[in-house]
Amino acid sequence: MTNAFAPIEVGGRSLSNRIVMAPMTRSRAYGPGATATDLMAAYYSQRAGAGLIVTEGIQPSAVGQGYPDTPGLHSAEQVAAWRKVTDAVHAGGGVIFAQLMHTGRIGHPSLLPDGLHPVAPSPVAAKGRVFTHQGPMDFVTPHELDADGITRTIADFTDAARNAITAGFDGVEIHGANGYLIHQFLSPGTNRRTDGWGGDVTGRIRFGLETAAAVAEAIGAHRTGFRISPANPYNDIAETDPADVADTYTALVDRLGELDLAYLHMVEGADRSLTTRLRKNWPTAFVLNPFTYPEPTGPDALALVQEDTADLVAFGALFLANPDLPARLAADGPYNTPDPATFYGGDHHGYTDYPRLKDTP
Repeated sequence: MTNAFAPIEVGGRSLSNRIVMAPMTRSRAYGPGATATDLMAAYYSQRAGAGLIVTEGIQPSAVGQGYPDTPGLHSAEQVAAWRKVTDAVHAGGGVIFAQLMHTGRIGHPSLLPDGLHPVAPSPVAAKGRVFTHQGPMDFVTPHELDADGITRTIADFTDAARNAITAGFDGVEIHGANGYLIHQFLSPGTNRRTDGWGGDVTGRIRFGLETAAAVAEAIGAHRTGFRISPANPYNDIAETDPADVADTYTALVDRLGELDLAYLHMVEGADRSLTTRLRKNWPTAFVLNPFTYPEPTGPDALALVQEDTADLVAFGALFLANPDLPARLAADGPYNTPDPATFYGGDHHGYTDYPRLKDTP
């Protein structure tokens, strides 16, 4: 029987275990340029014992930034800064993928340079507020992407993926979850288009599929992962029709499966039956961020690998509190208790107005 400490091959890379560090926004790219810092290199290298590290969300373009001090991968300076992080992780024997996250309508013009404005599939504002350097502010109505804008955005993802490989990353994870741009295209509440990029299931999954195909062609499918979160209400996403959710994500996963990507990373909702269905249909590695709300994912989740519910299990908050988490899981503890004030966007539905994050890794 396979367990979470057994090695596994993902995208042609041999991982030492099946424990994944989930992507978690940290807002530590201080100063101009949105570049990675020495603190970030230390933070990720401390966690190199994970079978796979997926970074915090990295904006593929300037307009894709939705939170203060989050890093990018769209300039030469950013690429050079990330090299410090990837070198540090590789020196510790780790494998690290960059999560490419375009936040779409989640953000505020005050966070963007040069008069840019948040964009989305449709001009529908999210309810709630976002933290800025001036304090919490209401979300604004985004500008609707036209056909040329969609093409440019896919190219931005592709260019950022190439930059990630240049920066030394082992691959990228395309963020199609948690209410950000790709998820906004998937959801009928945020995608009200009547052209080929919206409407029925085929139209709504098109942007995610074409982004994944373009990235896979640019850097190799074996270096490309994709993240989903069916029915996750985070960031004012409304996917309340179980039949539509099942149809949408079954169609998306079936089509993504044809690309032979490195892995699918699912942020699970309360419906385990959908997890089981998607896992059965997925042809390569299946990473699960299990539904444990309101508690962070804990040691019990390791059983999901033994039960063949997933190939790998992602941990968020517990990895923040325990940098050597795989060793502690193997020894059955002890564990430091996560402090909710120190993390954002972890392994369950998070926060919109979040506190200033602490700088202690």
